[in-house]
Amino acid sequence: MASTYRLLLNGTPATEDLYQRTSVLEVEENADMPGALQMTVSIARSEDGDLTSVNDAGFQPFANVAVVATAEGQPDECIFDGYVLAHKLHLQPGLVSSTLDIWAQDASSLMKLEEKTREWANVTDSAAANNIFGEYGFSPAPENSDEDSSAYVDTANTLMQRSSDYDFLRGLARRAGKMFRVACGNVPGQQIGYFSKPSTDADPVTTMAPNDPEGSNVGALDIEWDVLRPTAVQARQAVLSDSTPEGASGDADASGLSPVDERDLSTFAGRPVKAMLTTPADDGTQLAMRAQAVLRDAGWFVRCTGEADVSRLQTVLRVGKVISLDGVGSVHSGKYFVWSVRHSISADAHKMRFVLVRNAVGPAPTGGGGLGGLLP
Repeated sequence: MASTYRLLLNGTPATEDLYQRTSVLEVEENADMPGALQMTVSIARSEDGDLTSVNDAGFQPFANVAVVATAEGQPDECIFDGYVLAHKLHLQPGLVSSTLDIWAQDASSLMKLEEKTREWANVTDSAAANNIFGEYGFSPAPENSDEDSSAYVDTANTLMQRSSDYDFLRGLARRAGKMFRVACGNVPGQQIGYFSKPSTDADPVTTMAPNDPEGSNVGALDIEWDVLRPTAVQARQAVLSDSTPEGASGDADASGLSPVDERDLSTFAGRPVKAMLTTPADDGTQLAMRAQAVLRDAGWFVRCTGEADVSRLQTVLRVGKVISLDGVGSVHSGKYFVWSVRHSISADAHKMRFVLVRNAVGPAPTGGGGLGGLLP
């Protein structure tokens, strides 16, 4: 096949025997959940009478597991680098068809081991995130400091943490409209901590063409949209630094992300959907950022699901990248953001079940019709 993969256990390449005994290897990357791995290996009796794999050093609690995938002619992609968290041993009489299931999560699982209470003073959201990443040896992504919050100063309100580092950063990212995840780059062991806004301006890493007459490079696709989502947010908050009865205002009618096509959610829907946000904030700037985060999350109103084979697409899809969809009509052709990818890898194939999202659609129709005139 025109793709390969490598499995590493505690930094050591897996044996050929383990590759042959692996019947299931699945890796999932997700924009708002930890990366996960599941593998199933067959079990036999070893020469010393023990069961193979069950007590191997590479499958012990918190043993490191990494998977590197490569499309033909493309650089390596480390699609998983994490730690073993669970086993399930299935035994058949005589050990025939006996299996061991192994589950692992990415390196962000290390951030869940301790619940903490601590105060963050004179820092921004990104500074706190980067500090925490550094405590685990993760390299902060360069874009983490883009579109940062104002500082939480000790003369006003500080930032309090009463949770694990994982839960703390996940909540912080959600209210700031950012993505929080830990992933490896091209090389296992080089963990990158992301606390950054999604990039819709990036160039596509590949083009999917389901209707290409010279040969489709992707399977069946399902595309759907849903417009019953907020297009504007009204936010008000009384703050100590503002004595006016109205308090600080943080109204927002835009997400701060560039639309990937001509019509964003507000334009496409044609009717406003307004939400009211009640949340504590130090000032109008923080309040506006949280209102904007609501619109950013709601703005992914188009969703595309499908499956592709690495050998046909010639690209290993990664969460956070942008791809282009071609030949599916003026409304849905264009750029999409990769939200999740489930890799199913075997000796013969590397299939990817994916979810793509976008925050805009193509041009408006040129003709009349529709139900617009019948709605109240």
